[in-house]
Amino acid sequence: MPDSESHLISSHVDVINGTSVLSEMKISDEKRSVEKRTVTQIEKNGYPDSIYINAAKIFQGIHTEKNEDKIQVRYGDNSESPMMAFKDEHSRRVSYELAFNTLKYQGLLEEILLDSHTYPCYSIPDELTSLLVVMLYDLQDRKFTKRKIFAEEEIVAEVQEIGNYLYSFRTKLAAALARCRIKYDALSIDYFVPETIWKQEQRASTLPLWFWINTLKISLEDVIRDLEMKGFTKVESVSDFDHYTYAVDQHCQDVLVFPSSLREELLNLDLFADCKLLLQDKSRSLAVHSAQVLLSEGGDIIMAHIGSYLTIAHMSVLTNQSRSKIFACGVKSLAKEEELRSSFSHMGCENIQLLHEDFTELEPTDPRFDKTKVILLLPQCSGLGAGNPMEFILSEHRDAGLLQDLFQGFVSEDKLSILAERQLNELIHALKFKKVQAIVYCTCSIYPEENELVVQKALESEVEGVRRYRLIPSVFSTCSNSESSTEMFFKTEPSEISSGCFLAVLEREKDTSKKSAKDMLDSAAAENLLDGISEEKPKEEVKKQKVKRKSKVTDSKPKAAKLLRQTGAIVKAEVPVSKAASKIQEQHEWHTKAASDIQEKRVSRKKAASNTPQKIVQKKKAASNAPQKTVQKKKAASNTTQKTVNQKKAASNSPQKKAPRTKAASNIQQKNALNKSSQ
Repeated sequence: MPDSESHLISSHVDVINGTSVLSEMKISDEKRSVEKRTVTQIEKNGYPDSIYINAAKIFQGIHTEKNEDKIQVRYGDNSESPMMAFKDEHSRRVSYELAFNTLKYQGLLEEILLDSHTYPCYSIPDELTSLLVVMLYDLQDRKFTKRKIFAEEEIVAEVQEIGNYLYSFRTKLAAALARCRIKYDALSIDYFVPETIWKQEQRASTLPLWFWINTLKISLEDVIRDLEMKGFTKVESVSDFDHYTYAVDQHCQDVLVFPSSLREELLNLDLFADCKLLLQDKSRSLAVHSAQVLLSEGGDIIMAHIGSYLTIAHMSVLTNQSRSKIFACGVKSLAKEEELRSSFSHMGCENIQLLHEDFTELEPTDPRFDKTKVILLLPQCSGLGAGNPMEFILSEHRDAGLLQDLFQGFVSEDKLSILAERQLNELIHALKFKKVQAIVYCTCSIYPEENELVVQKALESEVEGVRRYRLIPSVFSTCSNSESSTEMFFKTEPSEISSGCFLAVLEREKDTSKKSAKDMLDSAAAENLLDGISEEKPKEEVKKQKVKRKSKVTDSKPKAAKLLRQTGAIVKAEVPVSKAASKIQEQHEWHTKAASDIQEKRVSRKKAASNTPQKIVQKKKAASNAPQKTVQKKKAASNTTQKTVNQKKAASNSPQKKAPRTKAASNIQQKNALNKSSQ
């Protein structure tokens, strides 16, 4: 190595020691002098071997591929999905974070390996290059100090071999890092993070924390009392935050909001340890509250995806007072089922039934879902609207491939198309459950292809034998200040104080086949089709019907219905019918008659319109014949006078006709009297 390079290394010892992500450096443009700012360093001793192995498998599937002519570092084949076994949730989280940090600095790490001549190494195959890069990131994050070996950890030979190899090149690797920072005039290695990721992480660092209250264990009043005893002050909104403050969320009254700076302190509270306060993104609370509002007393709910167990638990807490049952789909293993049952039991949730089937594998006619009234659909989505995408991926157990989308800042068209098609299939399947009355569809996506377009396509689809759905405003629309929220869709955009969320509520339309005759006639009246048709029957007709009914009702026999056949013949019914059945029959006959009259009226209107010219001719002809009609009317009037005279003459002769009849009656009475006396 040239002397100038050796001098460069010795003069930049502070730079080498300050290459941690937590360090901040300042380089002068004129003299290139280095000045290190004193910061609090977290002591880092490395991770167990299993963490490196899992992180390498994740990174193998998400690393950035370069064009063939530019490839200098080869990572081997990554066509197969890696099989990973995490010891616990903490190990899983650390593995993902280590893999994603390696992805953020992939370009820098590759340049360090090449510049220091640490790569290529013929003793390390391409299949282990991912492990080499992951462990290099951790080595520079520890400022090139030796890794601590944990006594209880399981030793992995490949990890030990690569760890020792990198540590033997620590001086050359540190010098290569220093040269890269000088070359790019980097204040810190954060300079090498893409701008989209840097902005995202800045936004996530200021995002408020949302905790929902487990009312199965504590009330809102008790939580507030406990917080006040610990020195917290309640404020009206997020804009009023001042360190030890909190606010009640404007949409969900069981959700409290805290400043992001209090994260560690809040997670150490007894309220959190006892599952009385649960940390979760607000978008999931919006979803469960939307579903709970639509749930009728005793109605069940299907949650189409497991996602975060906290979402299922929150739904359970909100429905605890009712007799509702929650069906959670997609529990694939017995180990996962036991883990979930243990978590739910610790939180006091008892009305949850876990299903091994995926949602699309459920039969809509399955008797288990006869009481299901609401389906909550939280499909897999791009998740780029989440305030903290890494936290979203971890808490929702989403595909690690989303880390690559997060790194790029966008989702490829092919992947977006696959996601949208899957979401549409799930929403259409939800429409097939005939007894379900409402569906809540919620994503953390910023793309219309996963939001509005999916809902619109589902509503336009034809599901055989199923009544159609319609969009209704969500319960939050009236109290939202978001400019992006529309009348039917509830939306919030990702910002420094809010995560992105899309929410749609679909309600089944009412059954028009059971519409009453009155409603049908009202609809016809709105179209002006009931001119001359009265819904109420004439009083005389009503009286006649009452007289007929009274004459045929006896104390020993029930009422009988009379059915009017199409031939016009009246047949006496011998089967008794109830009063309600008789009323339905009358309404049906009246509706049929009214519909017939409406149809005839439509036909007559069309005929009248076509006969308008002929009517005009007839009117002119009638006008010309008016004088002749006047003469005929006068002649008829004279005849009427003659008839009146004749009627009076006939009236004067009527007593003469009555007299003979009276005389004859008197003779008959006399004869009858004589007969009686002779006897």
